[in-house]
Amino acid sequence: MESAIHISVQPTPNPNTLKFVVNTLLLEEGTADFSSREEAAGSPLALKLFDVPSVAAVFVGLNFISVTKTPTANWNELANPLTTTIRSALVEGLGVTATTKASVASEGSDRDVEQRVRDILDREIRPAVAMDGGDITFHSYKDGIVTLHLQGACSSCPSSVLTLRMGVEHRLREMIPEVKEVVQV
Repeated sequence: MESAIHISVQPTPNPNTLKFVVNTLLLEEGTADFSSREEAAGSPLALKLFDVPSVAAVFVGLNFISVTKTPTANWNELANPLTTTIRSALVEGLGVTATTKASVASEGSDRDVEQRVRDILDREIRPAVAMDGGDITFHSYKDGIVTLHLQGACSSCPSSVLTLRMGVEHRLREMIPEVKEVVQV
């Protein structure tokens, strides 16, 4: 079975995060975001990855795992052990538990704006961000301000502010006049 598992290692815009794309479904839906070993309790796959020295965070999407290293670690020393760990964990059948963040419900006319924001996020923005090893999830909408949660490679990426302002905020304001600003949780 081990030979049936293929893993492709891809860079992300975040120099401290690599994306490990696998040829198997890891989650049926949603994502799992673990920014510490303690948060990974209950996820055997994530715990196994935190056993590798210098792993700072693990983010799991439908068919990929983004691993963030500590700033002083070297990818030349980490990429192969991480690939081996992922492969052996999948061969062992170790699972992942999704831990997507719950969003705050809006009231009244804000519900319509919230739904339009969610639609654009799901249809346009999240698929693009997933290609870079991360995710952006809706948190709340109030008084023209959309609050989003950046995960995976996006959470600590040096260009995350630019992504929010020039990408996400620009697109949402273009499509939804009620949106005045986009901020990160």
